[in-house]
Amino acid sequence: MVGGVMLQVLEERMGALVDVLLPVATEKSIGKTVRFKGKDIAVIGMEDAVRERPDLALFSAGGATSLEWAPRFAAAGTIVIDNSSAWRMDPEKLLVVPEINGKLLAATDLSRGGIIANPNCSTIQLVMALAPLHAKYGVERVVVSTYQSVTGTGVKAVQQLEDERHGRDGEKAYPYRIDKNVLARCDDYTANGYTKEEMKLVNETKKILDPSIRVTATAVRVPVTGGHSEAVNVQFATDYDLADVRSLLRAAPGIELVDDPSADAYPMPLHAQGKDAVYVGRLRRDESQANSLNLWVVADNLRKGAATNAVQIAQLLVGQGIMAPARPA
Repeated sequence: MVGGVMLQVLEERMGALVDVLLPVATEKSIGKTVRFKGKDIAVIGMEDAVRERPDLALFSAGGATSLEWAPRFAAAGTIVIDNSSAWRMDPEKLLVVPEINGKLLAATDLSRGGIIANPNCSTIQLVMALAPLHAKYGVERVVVSTYQSVTGTGVKAVQQLEDERHGRDGEKAYPYRIDKNVLARCDDYTANGYTKEEMKLVNETKKILDPSIRVTATAVRVPVTGGHSEAVNVQFATDYDLADVRSLLRAAPGIELVDDPSADAYPMPLHAQGKDAVYVGRLRRDESQANSLNLWVVADNLRKGAATNAVQIAQLLVGQGIMAPARPA
């Protein structure tokens, strides 16, 4: 699902800069076509794509594919932006959210190719909301509970939801019913009892923002398709002013503040679907402990949580002169 949205976002944001598009997939998909800039373009295989030595490769094919092929593209001089979890915690690879740490790209030698990691979808929206507050008040601890769209699992999960909703039998992405239910597990369990999704939130937040931040997470799958939602409790090093918090979030690039209890206005995945912003609302002082804030964060996990963030990285590579724009046709 991310691959399709990535093509859409690439055309929206960088269509005029793309000289040649090489759609790449596994052997069974070679020869199929994708639509880009009004044209049907044939899918090719990995070996053929490497031989073309493209300037940029956008990967969204899973960790095993990225581990095998991203280094081969990089060795051919290609800059790879990888959407899997394969390279995120590699200390030698950048983990980039452009609005937060995009300047790191200019400080890294990518002249002969390289691999840049795109963070996890739930991490991106979390750190987008935390970053301006951390800069002012110093985030010390975060407790986050996610309410994640079935689109994060893929087409098969969306079909399961639709089948259950309409009383049809079909192939299952989840071991339990998802319609009219919530599943308190996203991804596989790890040795400490947390899931991989929960540990991504912990580890990636530390890498992007600050390794001293303590993070604990619970990731839950819910029967929606519009995007991911997160209930976030933040403890700061110093006290804060709620009006100032609203001002910081309102001014932060990529954030839209939707926080008006008098009008019953707060973010929802239904409103985030198809949009690139991260929506923040339900701001409340945590009255149970000092220097603590509750907030609600929503974003389209296929766009800002994946495709848009990757394309924004590509835009920065061009904007910072790291990657030359294509010659006009």
